[in-house]
Amino acid sequence: MKFNVRVLKENDYEDILVGWWEDWKWIPPIKDFLPLNGLGGIMVEWDGIPVCAGFIIQTNSKVAWIEWIVSNKNFKEKLHRKDALNLLVQTLTDVAKKTGSTYAYTILKSPSLINIYKNNGYLGTEQNINEMIKKI
Repeated sequence: MKFNVRVLKENDYEDILVGWWEDWKWIPPIKDFLPLNGLGGIMVEWDGIPVCAGFIIQTNSKVAWIEWIVSNKNFKEKLHRKDALNLLVQTLTDVAKKTGSTYAYTILKSPSLINIYKNNGYLGTEQNINEMIKKI
């Protein structure tokens, strides 16, 4: 495989991730909502082309929240994108474990992403939940 896994760089949020979220018709999270102000995540590339990225939100418990997974909608190699997403979830989970978390948690809507998480040993919990947020 020609995958490369790296930590996010300073300009990834503005130059790549915001556009990806918008391509998928998602509202991009505000940069300071993300861990390390948008740098607390992982990017997977194929032959130097960014394919997907996601974040780990560390908590003061044994839970790591793995979230904001997004992929390059214009990357036409769909099988490679699926493999990249699988590698991303594996990597984020491994990092969470290595940094002391016992549990990895996420909230998902996408059926294909749900299947990737299930293939990585994640179990479903509640259904029909609402996400809520308030800036304080």
